[in-house]
Amino acid sequence: MDHNNQAKFRRILLKLSGESFTHPGERGISMDQVLRAARQIVRAHNMGCEVGVVIGGGNILRGSQFISTDNNSVINPASAHYMGMLATVINGLALSDAIESLGVTVRLMSAIRMDGICEPYIRRRAKRHLEKGRVIIMAAGTGRPYVTTDTAAASYALEIEAEVLMKATKVDGVYSDDPNKNPHAVLYSELDYTTVLEQNLRFMDSTAISHCMEHKLPIMVFNYQKEGNVERAVGGEKIGTWIGSRPAVVARP
Repeated sequence: MDHNNQAKFRRILLKLSGESFTHPGERGISMDQVLRAARQIVRAHNMGCEVGVVIGGGNILRGSQFISTDNNSVINPASAHYMGMLATVINGLALSDAIESLGVTVRLMSAIRMDGICEPYIRRRAKRHLEKGRVIIMAAGTGRPYVTTDTAAASYALEIEAEVLMKATKVDGVYSDDPNKNPHAVLYSELDYTTVLEQNLRFMDSTAISHCMEHKLPIMVFNYQKEGNVERAVGGEKIGTWIGSRPAVVARP
């Protein structure tokens, strides 16, 4: 590892959306986008940080797209959620190969057993991989339906004893409103968990935020599309929005 640029955090959990694997407005997997994410993960790893990754599957399919509001769906909602979990395994395979092509060892772990392509997720084994300098990718959510990948990320972050849950998004952090719809939306630099829940700031689902709040696990929300932001976050730079127990609510001008 290159320790010239020391990581502030010894171990992180990086949450990537499935949409980060494709171009805006498209579906499927774009390998140039996958490599873009892989390069940032490798650079963070080379700073001396142990990196666990939880990935979504929305670029391939979302379980919710099969669930009709009139209850006449052919596909059972639980089955639809399982389909979404399998999509995250496909993304995990693409990301693991991209990272290994850059010279870093990866272990793809799944909450749903599929021994021919990935390891079963076992907490002690996952921590051992990290201690040995391997990147781990946790796919298939928690293995149970009706649980978002955000909540899975919070649970895995706590299990592997990550120091921070880093949520990579397409915007610069947490805003007071949707910045794509409201040009006057304010970007917060710091928030406390209670304010996030009270104001219903929807950057993660409330269950994930409550998990982090209960166990005092900080969350960092930042824009992964700005080249180098993963390394900046790992290096301790103040980018995006920091959510923790501190009562400060600071708005950037």
